[in-house]
Amino acid sequence: MRTISIFSSIHSKYNNLTNTEKKVADYVLENTKSVVYMSITDLADECGVGESSIFRFCKSLSYKGYQEFKIALAHSIAVENEIPQLTDQILMNDTIAQVASKVLSTNISALNETNNLLDVESIDKAIDYLIEAERVQFFGVGSSLITAMEAKIKFMRITNKTECSMDSHLQMMSAALMTKRDVAVIISYSGSTKDSIEVARKAKERGAIVISITRFVKSPLTSYSDLTLLCGANEGPLQGGSLSAKISQLYLLDVLYVEYFKRTNELSIVNKEITATAVSEKLL
Repeated sequence: MRTISIFSSIHSKYNNLTNTEKKVADYVLENTKSVVYMSITDLADECGVGESSIFRFCKSLSYKGYQEFKIALAHSIAVENEIPQLTDQILMNDTIAQVASKVLSTNISALNETNNLLDVESIDKAIDYLIEAERVQFFGVGSSLITAMEAKIKFMRITNKTECSMDSHLQMMSAALMTKRDVAVIISYSGSTKDSIEVARKAKERGAIVISITRFVKSPLTSYSDLTLLCGANEGPLQGGSLSAKISQLYLLDVLYVEYFKRTNELSIVNKEITATAVSEKLL
């Protein structure tokens, strides 16, 4: 962790920055709190520069890349007694009741924003793709992999065409064998995870339909996507794997599941009964 404030670093090196980098510096200084939650693509768009300029700006401040820069920024804007690694505005001296209330508020906010971002036409088209698909592959890395597994488990109660590989190498192999009759559902909060981007690129090369579930409408992942569904949780660079982000993703997946069930109700009802009976035999 750096002891020097990122703002002090920007000010001290400002005169040595290029004109393009100064545009980025000015925007960061004026919009600090919002930048923490921006993707590199969003920041580039707001500054009117290319993503490479953002990267060079970060390098000029001696950071390895944009993510390290955002981590330093998150530390620099944390107020006294606040814990930047946790949900926003959680303080060290909060009572359990206050913590519970703030966590609840964060999760409700994530769900409400996701609902507000929900595009009915995109959901409708996504359902069509899923129903017409020969196979549906769910992909994710890290905490998003757990969400992908949840989706696979949920859908396998009503259809046998869903899959999810646990290993990044196996995911690439699965993507490499996809066809134009298949659908890849790729879950990534940032849309900038290298493994997920590579899977999307490979699936796209193979002619498969790519549906991404992400926070940012513009990201390396969405550039390979036929359809993008947006989740509304804000997750800082120190809050990776937050439950609010997962809840918003699961909410979208639940909407897809319910609508899929409705449109394939005859088969889905039969399959749900069969799988429920099979599981019930495992209970006392």
